[in-house]
Amino acid sequence: MPPKIKIITRTILVLSLVSLFNDISSELIIPVMPIYLKSIGFTVTLIGLLEGGAQFAAGISKGYFGKLSDATGKRIVFVRLGYLLSALAKPVMAFFTNPYMVFLSRMSDRLGKGVRTNARDAILSSETTPEHKGKVFGFHQSFDTIGAAIGPTGALVYLYYYPGHYQTMFLIAFFPSLVSTLLTFLIRDKKAKPSSAKIKKTKGGIFSFLIYWKSASLSYKKLVPALLVFALLNSSDTFLLLMMKHQGLTDVQLIMVYIFYNIIFAAMAYPAGYIGDKFGLKGTFIFGCFLFAVVYISFPFTHAIWIFGLLFFLYGIYAATNDGIARAWISNLSHKENTATALGFYSSLSSICALAASIAGGLLWDFYGAATAFLVPGIGVLILAVYMAAIRIKNQDIPVSAA
Repeated sequence: MPPKIKIITRTILVLSLVSLFNDISSELIIPVMPIYLKSIGFTVTLIGLLEGGAQFAAGISKGYFGKLSDATGKRIVFVRLGYLLSALAKPVMAFFTNPYMVFLSRMSDRLGKGVRTNARDAILSSETTPEHKGKVFGFHQSFDTIGAAIGPTGALVYLYYYPGHYQTMFLIAFFPSLVSTLLTFLIRDKKAKPSSAKIKKTKGGIFSFLIYWKSASLSYKKLVPALLVFALLNSSDTFLLLMMKHQGLTDVQLIMVYIFYNIIFAAMAYPAGYIGDKFGLKGTFIFGCFLFAVVYISFPFTHAIWIFGLLFFLYGIYAATNDGIARAWISNLSHKENTATALGFYSSLSSICALAASIAGGLLWDFYGAATAFLVPGIGVLILAVYMAAIRIKNQDIPVSAA
């Protein structure tokens, strides 16, 4: 009888706590970010540009630092540096309202995400087997999202006593972010010797990760383009918050609905991972795409808070079947020594698509109306889900020498 595999190891638990505290910090300010930006003179298009640009900064750096992590055999140094950079960026908005400083702060915060994400996901992947990837990434996602529920709750309490005092929240957000950075010192890298060939292949600058496509598996090459189209249709969640404000919800109601969404997201992340492992990551992801389409197509025609709550319930389930499932799926299509590069290739290009999606969302809103900004991606993802159901993708590794 084979020995029982411990699914949730100490390393997985610590990394999950790291993400929890970091998301408390990030989500403390995200619900009020669009409101705050509009209060200091940002247009919806400019907000879309800021959020898309922030995702772009994170994405491009994900590819480079993911490749560098694989090349050097180091993981935790990138994780620590990334969380530290995000922590230091938070207080900038507490002291500056100049648009250039706001852009610098947001970009630095997301750059930190780019530095750490794929090295962290590679650690998570190395701690388990392909049969349990969905559960591990789902467990980590649930902690991440619990933080995303605690953060807005803190924002709600703060704004109840200090309505309109947004800048101080950015200073408060620094402290849980610092805790997440300190927790990374509880983890050490496993011993790994990078080959000279690997180090040589990192030459070529920030876009050197693109060479991974040549050696990627056929299944990877089928999956990633479909995921990139999804990213191109999926603008920032900031637009969901703006729509609720546009439809008449108060700041308190908006944050309450957002907290509810994150609670559903956190509660469903691990079960979604379990279902993905049991019945297939592909089917789980496609189901989430259908939920996304339903929410986006329904959103422009909603005014009542209880209907927004119902849509965000569905959106929470969608979210649980999306990012964690996609990361687990991609990690199963790459060799363990190339996991960060494989994830980085996808996440970098995905962030370029996110930049385009957020800018397009803002332009559609400003020039063609708020409803158009939701109906176009909703219908587009519905068509994509049908296409993804039709393609065949098998789990397979690629030779380690191919990296």
